Amino acid sequence: MTESTTALQRLSKKLPKEKLLQAKQFGFSDVQLARIFGVSEGEIRALRKQWGVLPVYKTVDTCAAEFEAETPYHYSTYAEENESKPSKKKKVVILGGGPNRIGQGIEFDYCCVQAVYAFRDAGYETIMINCNPETVSTDYDVADKLYFEPLTFEDVMNVLELEKPEGVVVSFGGQTPLRLSTSLEAAGIRIFGTSSEGIDVAEDRKKFGALLDKLGIPHPDYGTATSLEEAMTVAKRIGYPILVRPSYVLGGRAMQIIYNDESLENYVRQALNVSDQYPLLIDRFLEHAKEFDVDALSDGKDCVVAGIMEHIEAAGIHSGDSTSILPPLNVPPSVVKTMKKYARRLAKALKVVGLMNVQFAAQGKNVYVLEVNPRASRTVPFVTKATGMPLVKVACRLMLGEKLSKLKKTFALKDCDDLKLKRIAIKEPVFPFAKFLKAGVYLGPEMRSTGEVMSFAETFGEAFAKSALAAGSKLPTSGTVFVSVNDSDKNERALAIARRFYEMGFDLIGTSGTAKFLRENGLECKTVFKVGEGRPNIFDVIMMGKAQFVINTPLGEKSRFDEQAIGAASVLAGVPWATTIEGAEAAVAGIEQLRKADFDVKSLQEYLNHKPKKKSGR
Repeated sequence: MTESTTALQRLSKKLPKEKLLQAKQFGFSDVQLARIFGVSEGEIRALRKQWGVLPVYKTVDTCAAEFEAETPYHYSTYAEENESKPSKKKKVVILGGGPNRIGQGIEFDYCCVQAVYAFRDAGYETIMINCNPETVSTDYDVADKLYFEPLTFEDVMNVLELEKPEGVVVSFGGQTPLRLSTSLEAAGIRIFGTSSEGIDVAEDRKKFGALLDKLGIPHPDYGTATSLEEAMTVAKRIGYPILVRPSYVLGGRAMQIIYNDESLENYVRQALNVSDQYPLLIDRFLEHAKEFDVDALSDGKDCVVAGIMEHIEAAGIHSGDSTSILPPLNVPPSVVKTMKKYARRLAKALKVVGLMNVQFAAQGKNVYVLEVNPRASRTVPFVTKATGMPLVKVACRLMLGEKLSKLKKTFALKDCDDLKLKRIAIKEPVFPFAKFLKAGVYLGPEMRSTGEVMSFAETFGEAFAKSALAAGSKLPTSGTVFVSVNDSDKNERALAIARRFYEMGFDLIGTSGTAKFLRENGLECKTVFKVGEGRPNIFDVIMMGKAQFVINTPLGEKSRFDEQAIGAASVLAGVPWATTIEGAEAAVAGIEQLRKADFDVKSLQEYLNHKPKKKSGR
């Protein structure tokens, strides 16, 4: 008699069949029961299968009992009759993204829907597992069959054991399904695409750091900590400022830039669930670096770098909250070449099959890898529409074993910089600040946007003006600009921005330090009180409608809190603002374009099908 059999016998005495069935009917998960009885989830699962305590699937009655419903919607319950009848067709199961929330939303739903179309074209019956009814992937006419189930190992395995598909796709639903890859593969389930081993290396900080060192790819110094003492030791070694976050977070949740020991101590004491299994991740924060999102396709050996998106904001802003440009405009060719080289090395080392996203930071000509996700990222729909390359469709074909060399010809795939795009695409985030004033408007590593818009144009200024308007921010063409920049931003870039506004006829006002800086450099600028210095202060000025644009660039922990009043006033008064020098540069380019001429509007199809006229040669 094996040890596992003995353990099951002991468990069966504590939890007889009728009690286990009752617990499942009451809604207890295997994980919850495992905790109650001090055993593993696998032992509870084994006992359920031994007792024959298995779920059945009922069809959602979409006709309210008025007519017989034939929709392929199913949900699990512990009852007698199973209404889901598996077919004998060749099938694939696609795991969705779960509930839409900040950090994981409609972009992954797009990827799942495109995956359904791609696998159906390849002759597969498509089965979707997702627990969010408010998505396109859960519409009645998308997948061949749908299960409204939580994305947990227990619920997914129950469906897989009933349907017996050829494999499962975990890389189109974001981080939630990706976490299931290791346990599913260990249970004998085939994962279409990158293996769970490659996914685990990318997710595990120590393994990934070792891989980067082996490949000779630079990365910010980092460490992990399971206690305050360890965190202090790591911070002392790599130096402040640092970026701290819990393990396996979504949308940058609970990430924070920390500048001193006191703040680190407060963060660690407030952090939840810090343990050996879930350590704190600590990175050296690269201030004033430029960030990039790179999306690539790989068949495990060959690789196409489909999109390089340049973030307008400097490092420290979550990628989902950054305004991004494709193709990149303000980066040396050597940096683009280096990013492509590193992306190819990583795709080959991780044996990526399908899509991969890499986040880079560049300081001058030095390029650092921040993180790698061997899955579809939130930028895939944007890159697909900007370049015209069907990334998800190609990724599915790669998962089915086709080679990239063949697909390059079929879909005219090229590296993004080889496409020689004659248009500029901008992704602009949309924020809910008007509804959550106390949350503040200053961006950081924790994602806060709740949507995004996209614009096309042949010039950057026009593209940015379009994206700002679509995101609900109407840029002014005249009036007064308030300027308050931190000491490190009192340089030629800030001066050039102010001068461009001044030369367009805008009046300038600023806090004492900034106003003095501008006057010393030949620009007329009136001084206005900071909040707490006197009345009327800058809050009053904005609220009275005497400023049409706000530039405010806080730096450091203290100033990020001090400047919240300016942001709140801007939101309340409906005044557009920029909180970074990069954002201000983009805004002034957009305003210059608005003052020159009205821009035209074309459909996405017109942009993608447009072919520049050949030069006559004369």
